[in-house]
Amino acid sequence: MKILFVVNEAKFFLSHRLPIAEEASSRGYEVMVACGEGTGEQKLVALNIKYRTLPLSRSGINPMEELRTFRTLLKIYREERPDLVHHITIKPVLYGTAAARWSKVPAVVNAVPGMGFIFTRRGQIAALRRSFVNLGYRIALSHSNMRVIFQNIEDMRGFLGHAIIGRHQAALIRGAGVDLNLFRSTPEPAGHITFVLVARMLRDKGVREFAEAAEIVKEQYPEWRFRLVGEVDPGNPSSLCKEEIDAWQTRGVVEWLGQRDDVELVIAAAHVVCLPSYGGEGLPKALLEGAASGRAMIASDIPGCREVVRDEVTGITVPPRDAKALAQAMLRLGEDPPLRARLGRSARQKAEAVFSVEDVVRHTFLVYEELLAT
Repeated sequence: MKILFVVNEAKFFLSHRLPIAEEASSRGYEVMVACGEGTGEQKLVALNIKYRTLPLSRSGINPMEELRTFRTLLKIYREERPDLVHHITIKPVLYGTAAARWSKVPAVVNAVPGMGFIFTRRGQIAALRRSFVNLGYRIALSHSNMRVIFQNIEDMRGFLGHAIIGRHQAALIRGAGVDLNLFRSTPEPAGHITFVLVARMLRDKGVREFAEAAEIVKEQYPEWRFRLVGEVDPGNPSSLCKEEIDAWQTRGVVEWLGQRDDVELVIAAAHVVCLPSYGGEGLPKALLEGAASGRAMIASDIPGCREVVRDEVTGITVPPRDAKALAQAMLRLGEDPPLRARLGRSARQKAEAVFSVEDVVRHTFLVYEELLAT
């Protein structure tokens, strides 16, 4: 049996789906990845994972380029003849499902990205966008042997409520999971209160609001530290420019650590994990890692984030795009060690109960086995 994962970037596959691929290999499946070119596929070679590249622009809308992507997927499916394809993120889901149907791929799994903001935003523009998204998914998500994996209950309810798929086609699997042995609950570090935001440096991750809140808080506590961990993403229209982040760092507002491979140590060196996102979040990996590390968290009150950060239980939720509210939450947690400890303990307990990577892998294979047995 051959499983083909289709994803925008190889590095995203390695950070979010590698445990599933490793489990598949251990069960005797042949594993292959199709991804955009120049996205870290050399690391797949180091892990003995075969791959194919395809022309894939995450944000492009040029019809000829999009058609080229679709035709390349058709070619890959017809040449590789996978028994199951697992599409991850929006374009692979939309184009890949149609290509799989035309290529007679027996089984399809679609992991939709965070879509809660599509279903919850108000206004005429939001309603128009919602109509187009619903229509696009309704047309694309058509395969006789398919399951759609959602990372949070609100996204799943949105799809079911708008009749995009049938209930029997939906599965809830909470994110990529987290390695509870790597991300351990450790005592808070000594020294100045430290807040950390781990994400790509995108506007819709709330990076600017984090910097604005840091400036507000530093008026009272200039010694407190605010760290950004992650890289800019020029291929994403929401990416911040390096010069803007460098300017914050020069002024002493934040410390930008860039991309790190030791996130578990970065979180252990912080007191509070923040994610003031206002984009679509499936189930943010940074919050899963913060919860597993036993840290109090601050996150926007949006779908996806709410799955991990329950207000006053595992952290504090704040309105999206509200730097002042974020600053108030930072001040409250920074000034109250017992509150941080209580929230951190609850967060770790929740991670152990529902967010382990082992649970994610096990439930994913239940979906695979059901489809492959059909």
